[in-house]
Order: sequence, then C-alpha cells, then structure tokens
Amino acid sequence: MRDGMQALPYDDDAAGTTGPVPVCHEGDVNMSDSTRGVVLVGHGGIPKDYPGDLVTKLKRLEAQRRAAGVPMSHEEHELDQKIRRWPRTPETDPYQAGLELLATHLKPLLHGARFSTAYNEFCTPTLGEAIEQQIADGAKEITVISTMFTPGGSHSEYEIPEEMAELRQKYPGVTLTYAWPFDLDKVAEMLCEHIEQFQDNPVG
Repeated sequence: MRDGMQALPYDDDAAGTTGPVPVCHEGDVNMSDSTRGVVLVGHGGIPKDYPGDLVTKLKRLEAQRRAAGVPMSHEEHELDQKIRRWPRTPETDPYQAGLELLATHLKPLLHGARFSTAYNEFCTPTLGEAIEQQIADGAKEITVISTMFTPGGSHSEYEIPEEMAELRQKYPGVTLTYAWPFDLDKVAEMLCEHIEQFQDNPVG
C-alpha cells in the first residue's frame, strides 16, 4: 500500500449489460458462487494536497479531447495516471474514505461474491482495472453498480456503458452487467425515509 489508502481493501472486478437495480435487503442476494462479482463505482475525488495547476491542465486536455472526439493523448494519460496514483489518506481524500466505508456495508449483503470498488476519475483502480482483476481471479459474471443514481450524468449514463461495451468485446466469455438505470420510485422512497429520520430528530 502506498501512503494511507491507495491500496484498496477489496480486490475484484466487473462489467455490464444494463438492467434494473434490485432492492438489496440482508439475505436477499444469492451470489455465493465464487465466479460472480460486483464492482461498486464511485466518482473519485481530487486529493487536497494535489497541485491545482495539474488538475487544471488535465481537465483542459480532457475537454479538448472530448470536443475533438479523439483518443486520450500521451500527455493526458500521464496526468491522469499521476493524479489517480497520488498517495492519499482519509484526511487528504475523504471521498475515497467515504466510498470504502460504504463498501464495508454493502459487501456483507453479497454473500461471498467477489467485490471491489472502482473510480470514474482521479483515483485508482479504474473500472477497467477492477473488472480485469476480477476476471483474472476467476469471475465469470460481474455486475457493476454506480453510486450515482441520477439520470443524465456523464459518468453513469455514458462513460460507464461505453467502457463496458469495450470490455465485453475483449472478454466475450464473461457476462458483464451494468445495474442501470435505477428505479426512481425506489430511490424516491429511500430519500423520503431519510428525510423523515431527520424530521423526527432535527440536527444542525
């Protein structure tokens, strides 16, 4: 592990076909087969101690690439890898700490399925890295789920499906499922229940 949290606690992978997201209650998910895996994908955060000028340069190169519709340049790739592999701690990257905390709550509900976290940007592993590691470890059916449930987001709506389509071509013997879109009725119910908890116990 590099300083702090760079080596993640879960070491498996994923990919995906789109499909509705099931409601996950303790005891509901039957994924005891070691050939099944789940990847939880978060956005990724910029470490507080990372040089701001390098972030600005990376985002400028990314915008230029997307506008031109061309592959990532060597310079952009180098900057992307630099920030992803920057040493971090819970203090310098509270987002990573938060996603890993969520992962500790989700993993016990999956009954032994291979499980790992991944990040869309700024942090490692990437979704592709997480999926390929799970495949190397023997996973044959991998489900990817994003922490971002709002429709229309560039990562969850477009980038994840595009990356998974490439991985399906590369690994035709592996079933890759993307648990998307979320059932907005169920999301709304969850948010409503959460609101009610704070109405019953006001804080702040």
